[in-house]
Amino acid sequence: MNKTLQVRELETEFHTPRGVVRALHGVSFEVQDNEIVGIVGESGSGKSTVVRSITKLLMPPGKVSAGNVNFAGRNLLDLPEREMRQIRGKEIGFIAQNPFSALNPVTRIEKQFANIAKAHGVKVDASERSRALQLLESTGVRDPERVMRGYAHELSGGMAQRVVIAMALYLNPQLVIADEPTTALDLTVQRQVLDTLRRLTVESGRSMLIVTHDLGVVASYCNRVLVMYRGNIVEQGLVEDVFVRPRHPYTISLLNSVVRPEDETQFVPGDAEAPDTAEPEAPNPSTVQLSEARRS
Repeated sequence: MNKTLQVRELETEFHTPRGVVRALHGVSFEVQDNEIVGIVGESGSGKSTVVRSITKLLMPPGKVSAGNVNFAGRNLLDLPEREMRQIRGKEIGFIAQNPFSALNPVTRIEKQFANIAKAHGVKVDASERSRALQLLESTGVRDPERVMRGYAHELSGGMAQRVVIAMALYLNPQLVIADEPTTALDLTVQRQVLDTLRRLTVESGRSMLIVTHDLGVVASYCNRVLVMYRGNIVEQGLVEDVFVRPRHPYTISLLNSVVRPEDETQFVPGDAEAPDTAEPEAPNPSTVQLSEARRS
């Protein structure tokens, strides 16, 4: 199977007034063609730093200090920003954590689709508009024509995320990177959005990299998983192998933190004072009258 993305010994640093902080320590992994890979770990483990380093979207003071990111025969880290702008959106789609931060609040959705096309040299005509409508419909948008004419603030969180997904897939990228794509959504909408994202990924034969802290998302939607801890990938492999036979202590602890209905309740040893169940005393009438007299 061919490799869509190959990351080797990626290191990222943040230069602060107190010194250099190494955020990534020699991260290496691959994403195969038509494969969904999940990056999982607690907050601060380096998940989002990985994808922003890959796409060269790190904000200062972050800086990639070493490594190789091979995509379509090119090392992305060697490319100038002008070339990266052409790759982002056209060859690599990016789905942000907050859909409303990814959408322009003062521009109609239709115009935002057109801007994506123009930025990558695609002629904006009736056929492109029709394709955008079909893509919105395929992501579960009920009235795509109305949404195209509207603005971001008129959408619910779930609808906004569907629009962002449609925009990420608009130019048929080879790789889609989703950074916590359903964090701001309720559980029912999360499932619907992820089902749609997986269906569109599988149907088109593209690859996807999902960043999440939700082990359930990885178990349900990913082929392989990368477990991150303190800027390192401490374990990686097929989801069924890693989740059933974890080897690293952090992976074991992460899996043990998941609440399972069949698990017995675990009690923390120690002493605790009994709650005070006594009824509060009634206020003294004379005190109440005195307080009211002072206020008047």
